[in-house]
Amino acid sequence: MEITAQIVKELRDATGAGMMDCKKALTESGGDFEKAVTWLREKGIASAAKREDRDAKEGMVTSYIHTGGKIGVLVEINCETDFVARGEKFQQFCKDVCLQVCSAYPKWVRREDVPAEALAAEKAIYVKQAAETGKPANVCEKIAEGKLNKWYETVCLLEQYSVKQNDRTIEQLMKELSGLVGEKIDVRRFARFQLGEAL
Repeated sequence: MEITAQIVKELRDATGAGMMDCKKALTESGGDFEKAVTWLREKGIASAAKREDRDAKEGMVTSYIHTGGKIGVLVEINCETDFVARGEKFQQFCKDVCLQVCSAYPKWVRREDVPAEALAAEKAIYVKQAAETGKPANVCEKIAEGKLNKWYETVCLLEQYSVKQNDRTIEQLMKELSGLVGEKIDVRRFARFQLGEAL
């Protein structure tokens, strides 16, 4: 299939990737648009992995107040330069993460942040549930591990599926952005306040 300038432009508009990257993605995927998008996403993720050791000390603190002032969110997201922090794509990602925290109510940024006691309590529930079915202890452990992975998807921000783009997690979107802007992006912390919530 011929790779026209028009399809390259459409891919660029859809992904935000550079023209040469789009052309290469289309070449690699035999002109298939969806495969080219996947190729670029994978490339962005691969590129992001190379940046893990870099310092991300710039960025911004973004806020979101839900309609009527009942819920408020503060999020700190870091990047490497002020230039990227002022960019439209970075700022949109920050807004989307605020919306995510407001809507999906995560408790921690990543699974490594989950306190040991919270993890142990949750696992104990799953082991007990599995044991009540009469399964052997080693099987109960495996079942509990599987349920814990699903639990992380509900309580850890980076593992939640985006409320705006529900085919990707926040971590995948973060890595894609990293690939697009060429810098490490890191969701550092968040706070969510709900009117009348117990302290």
